[in-house]
Amino acid sequence: MNSTATFLWPSSFGRVRGRTARSRPVSLASRVGFVLFAALIVVQAAGIAWWLGETRRAIREEVHAASQVAQQWLVVLVSETLRDPDEGPARLMGHLRAVGRLRANRLEVVAADGRLLHVSPESTYKAGRFAPAWFSDWVAPTLPVRRFDAGDREILLRPDASRSVLDAWDDLRAVAGGVLLALLAAAVATRWAVQRALAPLAEIDRALARGTEGRFDQRLPSYRVAELDRVATSYNRLAAALDKSRDRNLRLEEDQAFASAVQARLEDERRLIARELHDELGQGIAAVRAISGAILQRSADQPRIHASAQAILAMTGQMQDGVRAILQRLRPSIGAGCGLDQAVSEYCRIWSEIHPHVAIDCSASSARPASARIGITVLRLLQESLTNVARHSGATRVAVRVAMTDDTLELEVSDNGCGLPAQAVPGFGLRGMRERVAELQGEFRLGSAPGGGLRITTRLPVPANQEESDHGCHA
Repeated sequence: MNSTATFLWPSSFGRVRGRTARSRPVSLASRVGFVLFAALIVVQAAGIAWWLGETRRAIREEVHAASQVAQQWLVVLVSETLRDPDEGPARLMGHLRAVGRLRANRLEVVAADGRLLHVSPESTYKAGRFAPAWFSDWVAPTLPVRRFDAGDREILLRPDASRSVLDAWDDLRAVAGGVLLALLAAAVATRWAVQRALAPLAEIDRALARGTEGRFDQRLPSYRVAELDRVATSYNRLAAALDKSRDRNLRLEEDQAFASAVQARLEDERRLIARELHDELGQGIAAVRAISGAILQRSADQPRIHASAQAILAMTGQMQDGVRAILQRLRPSIGAGCGLDQAVSEYCRIWSEIHPHVAIDCSASSARPASARIGITVLRLLQESLTNVARHSGATRVAVRVAMTDDTLELEVSDNGCGLPAQAVPGFGLRGMRERVAELQGEFRLGSAPGGGLRITTRLPVPANQEESDHGCHA
């Protein structure tokens, strides 16, 4: 069993970085080599076992045949000896000494008092050599000792297979040497063949290693082996797909960065316009209202002027309401003392006044304050959703729900309108909403409301350590 260790060679295939040699798994080359070598050993062992069985049978037949001939000869000699009691014993001993050793048998002549009168000489064939006792016990047949009564003496015919067993032992050693040489040659050939067959795995391993580093530029060639070609084809398709996906992700990141920059610029422009409207137009309207109020107080006795002042005062009030609504849309009021819930409720109220024919149900219950970025994003999504309801849905009822869990803020807007047609292509508004949500790593879904119509659901992650920016509330 120790000899097998010689043929278990190390291999670089299947190595795991960071592991010690002791915990390194067995390579595929070693597994294949071990299986083939074990199969060869089993075949050789089966062949040797069959050979030993045939050898044992052949030795038994040889010794049995020789014993049969010797028995027939001894029967004749003993019968002649018994017919001539006077000269027969001497003639018997002469024949036995003349014959010498019988093939595969040992002759012993024992007197009536137990003295050994004659023993056939030892064989000169491979004299002094014997097979190991364990091998002899395994191969040598067990045959009975034949006894022949020759009057005053007894002849013992003992079957002796030692020479045949020795021949079998020598043959076995020669066979074992040939088997060992064959195993050595098979091990070397197997190692060379397996390493040659698995050599492409090193290239595949290098390609996969490059893939783990994000480089998918390498393509695998054809190895003219069906299994390896399937692996190479699958890897090449995977690498091409991942390469395209990486390029798309890079372009998407660039597009998102550009969209974020554009959105930030738009927000800056919105704030600038809102400030100009508040500071310039708002103050101008306030001044006109003050003047018209003064005229109204001083023209009670002049009906025409008084009526004109009242008209100017009413018109400037409407203008102030319009400017306030525009400011609310341009610059959502999210800040200290004016959180997301209040901003959502206030916007729903203003939208309801502008669209009185659509009943709106607003529910806003945030567990904790939202950051300015998340709050503005939610309000922009709400504004776009309600604008779509007013323009396209034909709905008579809309429900707005804002809720916050430990780490997620959810906005849901559902209506009972016509919904989104199955084959409709999302417009710029919906695409812009998706982009806003994607910037915050959120989830944006379009679906059908329970009573028909469209449901827009947005989930935004809320960091645990966010801080709310103070923009102040705007009237």
